[in-house]
Parts: sequence; structure tokens; C-alpha cells
Amino acid sequence: MDHYLDLRVLPDPEFPASQLMSALFMKLHRVLARTSAGNIGVSFPAVNEDAPHLGNTLRLHGTAQAFELLMREPWLTGMRDHISIGGVAAVPSNVAYRRVRRVQAKSNVERVRRRQMKRHGWSDAEARERIPRTAERTLSLPYLQLYSESTGHKFPLFLRHEAAESSTPGVFNAYGLSDTATLPWF
Repeated sequence: MDHYLDLRVLPDPEFPASQLMSALFMKLHRVLARTSAGNIGVSFPAVNEDAPHLGNTLRLHGTAQAFELLMREPWLTGMRDHISIGGVAAVPSNVAYRRVRRVQAKSNVERVRRRQMKRHGWSDAEARERIPRTAERTLSLPYLQLYSESTGHKFPLFLRHEAAESSTPGVFNAYGLSDTATLPWF
């Protein structure tokens, strides 16, 4: 993770920045799922978890070689009018570190009820009594609105940027996220 590449979503009168960021991220996810060896991570340097908002910049972290291979792919087709692409640059020397990971809420009460019915042999009425609708939990974290290519359903990808004391190497998934690996934060 000695280099980075910033992709900045440009203001657009027709589309909100969050929608463009979600579209950009979906394109990145597709190319990472197809080509990546787990060597590209993502962060959002303008994230505001209090608002919650991811900002307008998607920062990719990796090696110069990984970016060379990534940028050979035509994954930005259809997005080039909506983004500005910085150059691949070396990470500054004195940086902090963050772990960027997905956080999933157990917000679908019906799914939780079905799982508990199967696990504990509860009846439908018993599950409804034990797990009321008020058990639904929502998160107040920034997120991207994505579409599952396998089911076609829309889902929120909630993200948390956690401070880390030091650099921890690791593998990144097809979203560019990791529960263990850290990224330079600057």
C-alpha cells in the first residue's frame, strides 16, 4: 500500500453526489471481483460519520503495479464525465492508519424471526412475540446504495473508518474492504 489514486465525483445538476459515488463504487466492485488479487483497498478521505456522509472522494490504495493493471481495464466507461481522476502518487511519509470495513445491521426483523424459528423451533406467533418490530436496528453510518447482481435487490453497504495504531498488512475483498488490514490515512 505504498501508492494511492483519488477519484473525485464532480458536482452534477442531474445526479446527487451520493448516487454518483454509489455508481462509481459498483463499477470498482465489478472490476475488483473480476481481476483483483486482494491488493487494492478503498477509503473515503472526506468521510463524516457524524453527518453521516462519505464525501466526494474515493481513494484507492495499492501498489503502482496494481494500479497499472486496474487502469488498463475499461471499468470507468460511462463515469468519466462525472469524475476527476488524480494521478497515481506515493503515500506521504508520516501518516495515520485506518481500517475500513463493512458493518451489517440486523435490520430485517422478518429474516431474524425466520432464522430463530428454524434454530429454536419457535412457531410464527412465538417469534413475533419474542422479536417485535421494535427490535429492528438501523445504523447511522455513511453508506453506499448498491445493487446485488445475483438477486437484483438494492442494499446499503454501511462503512466504518476505524483508527488503527499501526500498519497491518492483509487481503482486501472485492469491495476493497478488510476487517484486519489497515490503510494509510492522510
